[in-house]
Parts: sequence; structure tokens; C-alpha cells
Amino acid sequence: VLQNNDFLRNTVHRHEPPVTAQPVQILVENDEVVVVDKPSSLPVHPCGRFRHNTVIFILGKEHDLKELHTIHRLDRMTSGVLMFAKTAEVSKRIDEQVRERQLEKEYVCRVVGEFPEHEVVCEEPILVVSYKVGVCRVDPKGKVCKTVFQRLSYNGKTSVVKCLPRTGRTHQIRVHLQYLGHPIVNDPIYNMEAWGPDRGKGGKVDKTDEELLKALVEEHRSKQSLDILGISEEDLNASAENQDCGNAGGCTKAGPVNESACPAEDAKDPERNGAAACPLDSGSNQEKLENNKELGSWENRDGQTGGKSSEEKDPLCVECKTTRRDPSPKELVMYLHALRYKGAEFEYCSKMPEWAAEEWEE
Repeated sequence: VLQNNDFLRNTVHRHEPPVTAQPVQILVENDEVVVVDKPSSLPVHPCGRFRHNTVIFILGKEHDLKELHTIHRLDRMTSGVLMFAKTAEVSKRIDEQVRERQLEKEYVCRVVGEFPEHEVVCEEPILVVSYKVGVCRVDPKGKVCKTVFQRLSYNGKTSVVKCLPRTGRTHQIRVHLQYLGHPIVNDPIYNMEAWGPDRGKGGKVDKTDEELLKALVEEHRSKQSLDILGISEEDLNASAENQDCGNAGGCTKAGPVNESACPAEDAKDPERNGAAACPLDSGSNQEKLENNKELGSWENRDGQTGGKSSEEKDPLCVECKTTRRDPSPKELVMYLHALRYKGAEFEYCSKMPEWAAEEWEE
């Protein structure tokens, strides 16, 4: 029983998945907005297993840009133009353009095979299979959406394609390309063997949703790349334990969580429409993390000061016992890039990525 003046502390032990060392480049900064070129592998804001390795946190820590308002989002593995508003008024103004579909978005990607030379329009409805792992598929019960594709080049093996999403659904570009039989070359979800021999072409998947998710997780586990899905062995073990406990009182259901599990991530992705489900404040996120750091430096029960060293192992932590290889640079990049965002009063562009050059070969 807690008494007056008792001090209770909960110390969180965390392993963040690896991300690229490529810097977050600021393209434009003025009184209203901050526009950056987001590297692949970085989530936009703290969510799931990511805290420090996020665009919001890095902008606050390295550029002293705090209290930013997220206008739209990019998937963690997608790179390119990302906008933040400096005030709520600017955020609201651009939000209205997003809702009224006045915001033009242009992406480039590199896909498998020879994409048709003529313009291709895909209007297949998309259904979310799992918010936790972040997987979608074409399904008649899904939400209506539309993407326009135009081939830019073909090098004999792969094609560079311009993508113009006319609606904003989860993973819209990636799912539509998979359906057309031209998935993104290194897509860690939609270009996997788990989808079957045709890799989901034409919406053909000879598995139930549960079997598909299990196959995807097992394929990444065998490649030691669960971090790409944003989940860990510890997440999977917790999920299994909680399923075993059934509906017993006091049992909390949990499952693999990644950045897609955050409601806000689903709410305002650049391939999604709608208002943010939770307000983002880079300053408050930074403050919470700094407070946690201070807590870790207080005296422990042995009277010693200082938090745990980075080398100390937690006997209860599965991740501490797991030895992982460092991912190669190409594992942290997906060939999908937000090239241009254009609104009623603005237009922001980034450079074409190296992998989009006509003569480029992997």
C-alpha cells in the first residue's frame, strides 16, 4: 500500500528499430510552413516502437522547430515532400484544401516489369486487412478510390512510373500497383511471396486474411527483417500470450504494433483524407522524452545515480537477448517518393531520387 511521501517510478525499457542516417533536409521554411524531404524508413511522428527516430522529434532536436502541426503524412517507408504548418490557422486552411480535394499530389516509383506505355487508371476499392501490421488489399467491400499512372521510363527490367492519387486511402498507390501486376520493386509488404505465386496480381490471394498476415510475418521473421514491419519478437510473444489467456478478467489484448497502429497515422496520410485524430505537438513530445530521461537519472534503490548504461541487458526483455544483423542501406529504402504537392497558393517539389533515373540499375 502506498503511503504519503512514497515515490513510485516506472522505467520504460525501449528498443527502437534502425533507420537510415540520411538527414531530414528542409526544402522551405517561412512564417507559415516547414517543408522537408523525408528520408525513407523514418516515421513522421512518435508512434508504435518509434520515439527519437521520427521526423517530428528530429526537427525539434536538431532544428529547434517545435509545436509543428502535421498537414499530411507519408508512410514510414515512403520518402519525399512532407509539409508542417507553424500555426493552427495555416493547418486549418490547408486541411480544407485536402478535404475538398484541391491538393494535387504527384509520386514516382520504380515497379517490377514493363509498365504499359499508355495512361493507366485504377479504381479498385481498397479494404484494410490489419491496422496493426498495416496491410490492405483490393476488395469489393473496400472504400472507393482512384489512382492515375503514367510510365516515365523502362530499363529492360523495371519501370519508373508517375502516380497521381485522386483519393486518399491507406497504401493506395502500393495496393493498386500490386493489383496491376507491377508492385514496387522492394515493397516489404506488397511484393512478398506470402501473397502467392502471382503476388496478389488481379486481387488473387488464395489465403484468408489471418493466413496472409501470418505468412507475411513468418517471411520477414525468416529474413530477420521484422523491424521493417515495425514489430518485434517481443510484440509477437505478447500477442500470443494474450490470445492464450482468452477472456479472463484483467487480461489486456495486445498485438504487433507499428506506426500504422496509431489512429493519427491512418487519419492524415498523404494517401488518405480527413482530419487528424490526435493533435501533434513536437514540443510536448520532446518535453515528455526529456522528462523521462531525467527520471532515469534519479537515484535508484541502491543509492547509485545515473540510469542504465546502453550495454546493460534486461533479463525480462526479449529484444535484449536477440542479436540482429545491421540492415543494409537498400533494406531501409522503398522506391516510392512524394515528388510534388500543389495547393491553391503553393507548390513544393523535391529532387528526383537516384533510383528514378532512366539508366539506373540496381
